[in-house]
Amino acid sequence: MNGILLRLAAPLMSFGEHAAFHYRDTLPFPTRSALIGLFAAADGRSREEALTPDPGTRTIPYTDLEFTVRIDRPGQRHTDFHTAGGGRPHKQGLRTSDGSYRAQNKSTLISRRVYLADAVFTLAVQGPDSLLDHLVQRLEQPAFSPYLGRRACIPDEPLVLGGPHPDPVGELRHHIPLSLDAPPPPEQATVPVDFLWERQPKHVPAAPAHREVADVPVDFTPTRRFHTTRRVWRTTEHLPATLYAARLPIEALTAYIQQDTP
Repeated sequence: MNGILLRLAAPLMSFGEHAAFHYRDTLPFPTRSALIGLFAAADGRSREEALTPDPGTRTIPYTDLEFTVRIDRPGQRHTDFHTAGGGRPHKQGLRTSDGSYRAQNKSTLISRRVYLADAVFTLAVQGPDSLLDHLVQRLEQPAFSPYLGRRACIPDEPLVLGGPHPDPVGELRHHIPLSLDAPPPPEQATVPVDFLWERQPKHVPAAPAHREVADVPVDFTPTRRFHTTRRVWRTTEHLPATLYAARLPIEALTAYIQQDTP
């Protein structure tokens, strides 16, 4: 399948799998739920309508998309110790599940929210050409501002690297500049870079299933939010060291985008 190419980079991002109540976790890679939510927001869809059938085709959007993730920089886990409701007068603070107000001596709600700091992921998004063309248009002119997991996590530019391409995974492996933590040694011809696949990669037939993740959205409605599971495979690919894009990769990324622009 053809595919488009995206780069997810930001000072902070978060991709929760079991993010509920007082502890909001993050997976070490972008979730399918976060990516589809990003596309739906760019398309102007509300949470209630994000996964409803498209009026024109009568099909559910995004379900035919396949993601391949290149982990340029895994980032560092950062935990934000967060409080809400503390110090406010009674009947101006947080409510309980039955609608009453929390007692004054219990008015502060403490939570821990985990982020990935300084991470960079480059993605191939494969699917039907009509959907890919639509996604590129909407991501470049989004209805709602894009963010990476949480609204405070605004992506760096460029978000869209190009496409549709006939071989987007080949672009990940051979052409798109790499945003690494440090430059490779001068004598090193290749650098090891981890990839995540949604189906068992043909070039590594014995690759074990890395894990099963519960990140396939069924309903984004806040009161009915529900996800199912998928399997992902993790491999280490040895990419050309010449792809390294230096500490400030914007020039290399711009050159890559411009070479593809008619």
